[in-house]
Amino acid sequence: MVAQIQELEAQHWVKTRSSLDPSESTFLTWKGKIYAFIPGEKRQLLFKMLGLSVSRCIPTAEGSWDFTSRELTYYLNPQTDEVLPKWENPWTGETVSVIHVANNPVQGTFKGNFPAQVDGDSTTFVFDIFPYYPNPLADDRKFAEYSPNPIYQAAELFKLTVPTADLFNPALSSVSQLKLTWDRIGQWLPWMKMGDRPGQLIYSAVGSKVNGLTELPPLLQDEINNRIPLYKQAPKALIDGEDMTSWLYFQKHFQAYLAGEIFPLPQAEEL
Repeated sequence: MVAQIQELEAQHWVKTRSSLDPSESTFLTWKGKIYAFIPGEKRQLLFKMLGLSVSRCIPTAEGSWDFTSRELTYYLNPQTDEVLPKWENPWTGETVSVIHVANNPVQGTFKGNFPAQVDGDSTTFVFDIFPYYPNPLADDRKFAEYSPNPIYQAAELFKLTVPTADLFNPALSSVSQLKLTWDRIGQWLPWMKMGDRPGQLIYSAVGSKVNGLTELPPLLQDEINNRIPLYKQAPKALIDGEDMTSWLYFQKHFQAYLAGEIFPLPQAEEL
């Protein structure tokens, strides 16, 4: 059977990415590898990664939802799978602090139709996203060694596959299963201190939806329970202000980075 492209309603995407129940926090988790891709050099595995998104969808009008979430991704030693507090840059020989991803919030609005590939028992949503905007670090000379490019540019390629029956089952607020693939082409991360060296990072990850905090990988549970309990749940309402990114987080916590503090920085639970 050949997959048919169908225009599905926003509620079907909400059930996939999060939940129709605004009282629920929904967890996605992923794991994968990050490679250095440099012209004229063989690929080099730099890190393994392990991450999560905890999200909530809040209905705002007929067929429209506010999406609010928080994201974590940890950079791991590719041999031992241990969280890296420091990293020795193989090109510069310098040891730098590792700033793991702690993006709070990541938000948006879901409305209208969402195209999906319906293939019998399974349905796949495909999103190819190409962020392109001014680098918030480029105009400050103190960041010249970290992220001098005037433009932030990346490619984010997502595929989310779910049971077709779940999408059209009115008794379910969220799909029972989800398979995620995520590939990314991006610039050197600011904390790597690569300056204007040529090359890119290639991310390759797979993931799934899990039923709550206790089904997350033990490393993520431990971090959330002991260091960053803010990530036990999604924001209870839309948060004012722009989305957090690794570049903005680096800018905000630059002094803590220079001081060698351990990231993500501790964050208390939302009451």
